[in-house]
Amino acid sequence: MTREQTFEKLYRMKLHGFAHALEEDLKQPDLATLSFEERLARLVDAQWLWRENRSLSNRLRKAKLKQQGSIEDINFRHPRQLDRSLMRSLASCDWVREHHNIAITGPSGIGKTFLCCALLEKACREGFTTLYFGAEKFFRTLAVAYADGSFDKLLSKLCRVDVLAIDDWGIAPMGDRERRHMLEVLEDRNQVRSTLVTSQFPIENWHGVVASPTLADAIVERILTRAHRVELKGDSIRPLSRGRESKEAQS
Repeated sequence: MTREQTFEKLYRMKLHGFAHALEEDLKQPDLATLSFEERLARLVDAQWLWRENRSLSNRLRKAKLKQQGSIEDINFRHPRQLDRSLMRSLASCDWVREHHNIAITGPSGIGKTFLCCALLEKACREGFTTLYFGAEKFFRTLAVAYADGSFDKLLSKLCRVDVLAIDDWGIAPMGDRERRHMLEVLEDRNQVRSTLVTSQFPIENWHGVVASPTLADAIVERILTRAHRVELKGDSIRPLSRGRESKEAQS
């Protein structure tokens, strides 16, 4: 078998990482001193890393994050009462493994969206699937699916996502349809998947956001059951427009 045939078969088997590493190894004669097992281990590690990186890229693409953010870039210097120990705990992603929720509240410009996206990005790195929605788009997507008959299919898709994020909840008024659709989504995910909600409204005002006593109890309970609360206070972070801090300017 010729070298070209070997590479062709590797690529056809989708062993791209293995093929790339083998091609690089062939350019380094000094690697010939390694044993067969050592060279094979190098190639297998390269294939494994290639597959892991590709899987991560796919998870990040499907997450549809509004911002690029990471746990490592979170600004703890701004006086907004962000609990460093809590964020360190959330960075472990045990909250996802244990199907806990997160509720992030605070005024506009305080960095809620950045924190949301940073937590989702970390979950993707840990191997979990995530999906980001702005609240208005979330309800619009549900309404369109309900109208065209694909509502049950969409509910099934949302139920399978490890972490569903609904950003800026409460900005747009909720009608009866939005309330019932949100309850269906939360009911399917309750204690079997994680949900992350951000809102400008303090948690004690969430019943008023739902504006329906009966459904408000059900919706708020499903969000806050086994939930970690990140309650931000203080001035907007947006004036910090230079360097890495500018990444948290949108919320």
